[in-house]
Amino acid sequence: MSKLKVGMISFAHQHAVGYFHLLRRHPDVEIVGIADGVKERVQRYVEESGVPYFERYENLLATDADAVVVCSENKHHAEHTIRAARAGKHVLCEKPLGLSREEMERMIAACEEHGVQLMTAFPCRYLPAVVEAKKAVERGEIGRIVAIKGTNRGTMPGKWFVDPELAGGGAVLDHTVHVMDLMHWFTGSRAAQVFAHAETLFHPIPTDDAGMVHVTFENGVFGVLDPSWSRPKSFPTWGDVTMSVIGTDGVIHIDGLASRNEVYSDERDKAVWSYYGDSMDEWMIDDFVAAILGRKPVPITGRDGMQSALVALAAYESAKAKAPVDLK
Repeated sequence: MSKLKVGMISFAHQHAVGYFHLLRRHPDVEIVGIADGVKERVQRYVEESGVPYFERYENLLATDADAVVVCSENKHHAEHTIRAARAGKHVLCEKPLGLSREEMERMIAACEEHGVQLMTAFPCRYLPAVVEAKKAVERGEIGRIVAIKGTNRGTMPGKWFVDPELAGGGAVLDHTVHVMDLMHWFTGSRAAQVFAHAETLFHPIPTDDAGMVHVTFENGVFGVLDPSWSRPKSFPTWGDVTMSVIGTDGVIHIDGLASRNEVYSDERDKAVWSYYGDSMDEWMIDDFVAAILGRKPVPITGRDGMQSALVALAAYESAKAKAPVDLK
């Protein structure tokens, strides 16, 4: 079986580094290039690996790459994905998929028109606790889901993430999409109405770092989510991913990062969580590669990414209006 030739567009998002290392050691992948207009972000990895560097992503798209991984600033996701689709490349795009319904629809349409697949990078679906909880729900162990409470509380990432022009939003956009995707996945339903609050409480930054997002799903399930950058620098890790799934016959509590050791170090002057569970990024990359090579549908589609991003965008609209917003 021939290898999947993969190119990477931008290392703006910190997940790009992890994806790069996973792709490099994947037995069925050959990385054919890295494109980033800011060479300093990728120079170390280019020099260590010998992978070709491209200043312009268009030049990478002109290679024989089969697929690309897009980890650029949120503002550029649509442009990079659409141009990749037109070049005949399959796409794994970092979340949030896009910054408006219109541009996400164009991304999805471009991929469909040119016969390539678009997968949204939602690795939280591969967390062991999440996987086992989903199986328990499917077995009917808690009956019918009536409500879900979730959190994705992290540390403030800084850099372009706090630039509204490049990121399109703050913590509510950055941290709503992961758990909202899990809520859509668990309920098998889409969000119908959003009522939210967004504010800047913890940091002197020009965007929101805290919020509460309340959702009513089409099937009647209620959801509430804390998407914030509320964790201090001294917190053991970047944050958390939790859900409590309330059913008619029971409740499942999910701590996505529970597989950890607590390490205390005078050198670092704080406790550190050392995660020993399966790598959610690795399983996601494996699924993307297997789907493209096997000519099968990707497991997390562009439409999945759009549905979760639309909730985050509606949350801002609701927070501004101080009223519920219906999703169309």
